[in-house]
Amino acid sequence: MLKLTVNLDERSYPIYIGESALQDNGRLVHHISDCRPIIITNDTIAPLYLQRLLDSLADLNPLSFIIPDGEQYKSLEWFEKISAFLLQNNCGRDTCLIALGGGVVGDLTGFVAACYQRGVPFIQIPTTVLSQVDSSVGGKTAVNHPLGKNMIGAFYQPQAVFIDTQTLHTLPKREFAAGMAEVIKYGLIYDTELFAYLEQNVANLQQLDEACLQHIIFRCCEIKALIVAQDEKEHGLRALLNLGHTFAHAIEAQMGYGVWLHGEAVATGMVLAAKLAQTRQDLSADEVERIIKLLELYNLPTEIPKQMTSEQFLTHMRKDKKNKKGTIRFILPTQFGQCALVDNVSDDQVRDLIEQ
Repeated sequence: MLKLTVNLDERSYPIYIGESALQDNGRLVHHISDCRPIIITNDTIAPLYLQRLLDSLADLNPLSFIIPDGEQYKSLEWFEKISAFLLQNNCGRDTCLIALGGGVVGDLTGFVAACYQRGVPFIQIPTTVLSQVDSSVGGKTAVNHPLGKNMIGAFYQPQAVFIDTQTLHTLPKREFAAGMAEVIKYGLIYDTELFAYLEQNVANLQQLDEACLQHIIFRCCEIKALIVAQDEKEHGLRALLNLGHTFAHAIEAQMGYGVWLHGEAVATGMVLAAKLAQTRQDLSADEVERIIKLLELYNLPTEIPKQMTSEQFLTHMRKDKKNKKGTIRFILPTQFGQCALVDNVSDDQVRDLIEQ
């Protein structure tokens, strides 16, 4: 079992990574402490792993709540339904919510935990690549709104994160590919050695080689833990984790949540960010092509939806959380393995990029 720590003083917490993390009852019970566990999951994950978790926590009188599977259910409606379930079952502050699932389950559960009775503990058990390397770590919790993704939420850290790599063996190939977009992102923003490792191990990772999986998951979590420890609430450095996301959130909002998976939109967003960096002479044409090639090797889209216009992109991007004083701000590569937050990209430059 691999372990690392997100260092946030008294709110620090461990991340456990291994092929049997879900069965580590002793550690899980330790982090639940004297609370009553309430497991939140979805109707895809529940038949696979819910009963196992309920059985392991039987002495703590656990309950479970199942939501439908899909990005469209990361909403205020389902936030309210989970909150009502907790109230109906007389759940007090001695409740610990457990998010068993991907990014939607984790984000939604974390936001409920942040708000219910002004805050109850929660634990992340992510079951997708995307949630294991990114969304389960760092305490970003939120729901979507029709006008924007993740616009209603809170920074709220979990008690612990349990990453069981065996859960990836039941993950659909499309979901696996979507998660790899976030892994590639870490290489682009921080670690060229990780990027090269991904180029060299495409077949091994797609065949779910255990050593390769644990290596990339640990490295991504390690990078994110370092960044979150320095900038928990995204005042500066942490914004770099949003490479490609300004474009990606526009695609998701315009196309309808769930039509494009988050990682698919991020992949295309990273291509757009790289091409924008090329126009600023920060990346070469060969480096942009290298990024596109790796994304395509992992079966990710690299072109925008044909029906989306530049004005639709701009409309959604003007609502981005990184913006200040009405100016759209972008995370762009400044060189391979490094990025920066820039605010001097004009609307006309965006239009030219999209229309090309």
